[in-house]
Amino acid sequence: MAFHKKRGLSIEDMVSSRWVYRKLRNFRAGIEAGISCLKRAYGLGRCTWRGLDHFKAYVWSSVVAYNLALFARLRPT
Repeated sequence: MAFHKKRGLSIEDMVSSRWVYRKLRNFRAGIEAGISCLKRAYGLGRCTWRGLDHFKAYVWSSVVAYNLALFARLRPT
């Protein structure tokens, strides 16, 4: 499902075309894949640092590390 489906509303009523539905579905799948990778590989499933400032630093460092690894993978050779 590309976005939340209210009861009684069909998918055809939610999107204007099949192309739009595929784009939304693939976008959501990409977002969820990124979140899953951050939780599994970069430790965002559980934060052991205490305090809001430390939590922000923990999340920030994990996201930066993920983005650097992603850019390195996508870098043209």
